Parts: sequence; structure tokens; C-alpha cells
Amino acid sequence: MIVANEKELAATRIDNPMVKAAAIKVLVGPQQGWDDYVMRVIELEADGYSPAHAHPWPHINYMLEGQGTLTIEGQPHAVQAGGYAYVPAGSHHQFKNTGSGKFRFICIVPKEGHQ
Repeated sequence: MIVANEKELAATRIDNPMVKAAAIKVLVGPQQGWDDYVMRVIELEADGYSPAHAHPWPHINYMLEGQGTLTIEGQPHAVQAGGYAYVPAGSHHQFKNTGSGKFRFICIVPKEGHQ
């Protein structure tokens, strides 16, 4: 069991040449007792983005703060706090921050999707 506040966790910068101004916090995963999945918070600074990529697992996203674009299979979708998305396995996708502040979202993936 875990009951906590994500604001108490330090974000880890994502060091990847395909990523700009991004960080991650792991909230719940195998170390906390959720053996098959990982729930993370992704933070993108202004002009930041995740890698444009595809992988063999789906993920679920819930937007916490700010605004951005989620591009799936070449189709951009405006997203903002309160929005949610399901990205199917194998779909080419990317998140970008389009606002002036932080863009933060929850991302839930199977444990093999968390590197």
C-alpha cells in the first residue's frame, strides 16, 4: 500500500537526444506493489517534447496541468488539463508542450514500457 503526494517526489530529467526539457516521476510501479504496470508523471517545460516513437505496448494518459499537443499517427490533438488519451500499441506518437508554463500528465504503461 502507498498513500502519498507526487509533489513530494523529485523529478528525474530524461536524458535522451530525442527529448527536450522533460522529466519523470514514478508514482506507482513494481517497487510500490503494482507488479504489472507503472504510473508516472511526465513534465515538459515550455517548448519541451517527448520522443516521436512507437512501441509494442499501449499507454493511458491524463493531463494534469498546462497545454500541449499529442500527435498520434501524424494527427495532432490539442490537449490540456483534464483531458485524457489512450494511445494504442504500435501507434507512432509524441507529446509537445505548446504553452508557456509546464505541461504535466500522468502516463500509465505496462512495466516493460518503463525504462
